[in-house]
Amino acid sequence: MAKKLKLIIYAVMIAALGFSLYTGTENSYARDTGRPISKRKLADDSVRSVRAFNKVYAVLMSPRCVNCHPAGDVPLQSDDSHLHTMLPKRGADGKGLFAMKCANCHQPENTPGPHTPPGNPNWHLPPADMKMVFQGKTAHELAKQLLDPQQNGHKNKQQLIEHADDDLVLAGWNMGEGRTKPPLSHAEFKKAWIEWLETGAYAPPAN
Repeated sequence: MAKKLKLIIYAVMIAALGFSLYTGTENSYARDTGRPISKRKLADDSVRSVRAFNKVYAVLMSPRCVNCHPAGDVPLQSDDSHLHTMLPKRGADGKGLFAMKCANCHQPENTPGPHTPPGNPNWHLPPADMKMVFQGKTAHELAKQLLDPQQNGHKNKQQLIEHADDDLVLAGWNMGEGRTKPPLSHAEFKKAWIEWLETGAYAPPAN
């Protein structure tokens, strides 16, 4: 009888432990909402997030974006992303060096005609202390960089979402005659950008 009672007690303890482990896994809490998230939802979100970022990556690696996010201090130019013909330098604030300022040629609006300088009141490269390089980055590397406040202009998630509507970002879809647009419309890009951030901002696997 005593032996049978011990077996029952052991069985109850094992069942309780199993339930505890199950609920501990299933009721992990979301970073932002505090609501329970299941393992299945986390897996689904990671797949959606990576899929969304792959769309974002296609836009960010297009000439309209990568030309102003070069690995060096000279902007890139044209659909083949060659070094800017005038060889302007980034400068501390990203707006040029010495007398060769971006605004010398890049006026507040696009210059009329094919392949003429595109315009924007705030035309510039990222500043020297926050270069935000896109050129040559893998999807994994770029996703990690975009999320790092020390590399993304000290932006949090909400500020990153708002950045999709930044005036200079929008200019990427209005660069004047003779230039190809990014592979997605701005609306499609923004949708993918927000989906990536809202589903956990997972980075694609490293190659």
